Amino acid sequence: MYNSPFSSRYSSKEMRYIFSDDYKYQTWRKLWIVLAESQMELGLDVSLEQVEELKKEQFNINYQVVEKYEDIYCHDVIAHIMAYGLQCAKAKPIIHLGATSCFITDNTDIIIIKEGLILIRNQILKIISELSNFAKMYIKTPTLSYTHLKPAQLTTVGKRTTLWIYDLLIDLLEINDILSNLKLLGSKGTTGTQASFLALFDNDHNKVKRLDELITTKLGFKESVEVCGQTYSRKFDTKVMNALCNVAQSSAKFSNDIRFLHHLKEIEEPFKEKQIGSSAMPYKKNPIGSERICGLARFIISNNINFHLNFSSQWLERTLDDSSNRRLCIPQMFLALDTILDLYINIINGLKVNEDIILSNVLREMPYIIMENLIVNGTMDGGDRQELHKNMRDLSNSISNYDNININVKDYIVTNILKNFSLNITYEELSKKIKRPEDYIGRSVEQVEEFLENHVELLLSDAEKMMI
Repeated sequence: MYNSPFSSRYSSKEMRYIFSDDYKYQTWRKLWIVLAESQMELGLDVSLEQVEELKKEQFNINYQVVEKYEDIYCHDVIAHIMAYGLQCAKAKPIIHLGATSCFITDNTDIIIIKEGLILIRNQILKIISELSNFAKMYIKTPTLSYTHLKPAQLTTVGKRTTLWIYDLLIDLLEINDILSNLKLLGSKGTTGTQASFLALFDNDHNKVKRLDELITTKLGFKESVEVCGQTYSRKFDTKVMNALCNVAQSSAKFSNDIRFLHHLKEIEEPFKEKQIGSSAMPYKKNPIGSERICGLARFIISNNINFHLNFSSQWLERTLDDSSNRRLCIPQMFLALDTILDLYINIINGLKVNEDIILSNVLREMPYIIMENLIVNGTMDGGDRQELHKNMRDLSNSISNYDNININVKDYIVTNILKNFSLNITYEELSKKIKRPEDYIGRSVEQVEEFLENHVELLLSDAEKMMI
């Protein structure tokens, strides 16, 4: 029998439970309980005894009976109503009173999505906290920055880390916005008009509205959707899944950076004592965690298109061709991202920073790194910036094309700069500059300090207030 990797290999126990059959169908029963209880409170012929009977059997789901009824009726909600009714003989006549299937399925989906988003948000907060600690630890460590995957200026390991944090901050704000504005479907009836509930309450509009409010409040939401067809707008799904997709993108960016740095041997992801990198090559230390993040992120990004297609393919008040798709895609999006973020946390906590190798790579490029500053200094001393740039460019190209691979780049550059450029600097001064990478990191240290203090630490200190 096929066993999904999300059940056996990937994802956390917490996220698997949120998308488990038990949690889903217990929530279905909770909705039937809340519906009956609210109807009772508003004066319908529903007794406290019936409500208590429903509550007693909420967690005792008779799956074998459900399976038998679903085989007969080919309708999962009906199967569960029938099975619940067998356990609750007194309450059987009032289960699902006035409701349509989407009252159960869509409200449950919103509840599950909310729980999944909270778990994702908490994981992101933990990652941001760990990355912040890492940034502080290496705030002053000069390292080569890269543009076009070619050495550029210097940055610091801490400053580069803030780029990863910033991406996640953007994602976190998006998730917080979704959670802050999350709305239940509520009790809107078969096509969103609440006609069945209006009939139940003898055309009392206020009681119909109050029923919707009671159900919404009892299930932990501030509001229900203002208008809908049979379902809540699938536009909401696209918004949620776009947010998950954005987190996956940020995680993949981080992982690809780690894979590149791992290749350079500057920063390596954790590698267990007895871990094997290759069945053939005993020396291999592959960045499998980062590679797995990239693979799962690709899955999420490609899967995201389903929700745009689901929304755009809705007909009038609803059609059912999104149902089978959503059953697969919603859980898999959350489970895949949950796995990604768990891997992200593990990688951060075990990163190995090889400072000697980083410094060696920096010093190798320092004769080139100083050129931009020399151009600026030369211009300030009265030189022509464009001419200085051309001459420095020609000098760099002459080294790239030099036939003798044993050339001493540092001496060659220093000698030629002093020989061909009118700069107010001595050989000793220029040689010292090449040995002081910390003088070429710009405002990296200050930027990290300001960013962490003004944005990240404030966010983390308010994290408890963000809990819903």
